[in-house]
Amino acid sequence: MRVEQIAVFLENKSGRLAEITSILAENNINIRALAVADTADFGILRLIVDKVDEAETALKEKGFTVGKTMVIAVEVPDRTGGLAEVLDCVQKIGLNVEYMYAFVNKTGENAVLIFRFDDMTRAINSLQENGFTILESSQVYNL
Repeated sequence: MRVEQIAVFLENKSGRLAEITSILAENNINIRALAVADTADFGILRLIVDKVDEAETALKEKGFTVGKTMVIAVEVPDRTGGLAEVLDCVQKIGLNVEYMYAFVNKTGENAVLIFRFDDMTRAINSLQENGFTILESSQVYNL
């Protein structure tokens, strides 16, 4: 039920993001989703890729600091209020969203919401009990 994500720490300077995407492309690694958070000096690039271990190795070999974390991928209909319904569900049991990002499935019918919660197990249980679809990692990597 959890999806492995890589986080890359990078200096906030021109060309660093292009360098990372080039390394992944050269290694035939497909980016499924990404989010960038930055400060004045550095950024954190969070990536869902189809070949997690290969991406980690390729980026580390080029000197990047890479970590792995587990996130949850929730599939919802791509319509007004989809995100609000998920957030309402987890808010009712007092969970905190550490961060999230989203992308639309190729069909355009569903959105995939990527979440990191302060209690991942409780989040999965609550979302499933309330009828939300939690995607397996292989489903996300192959979207």
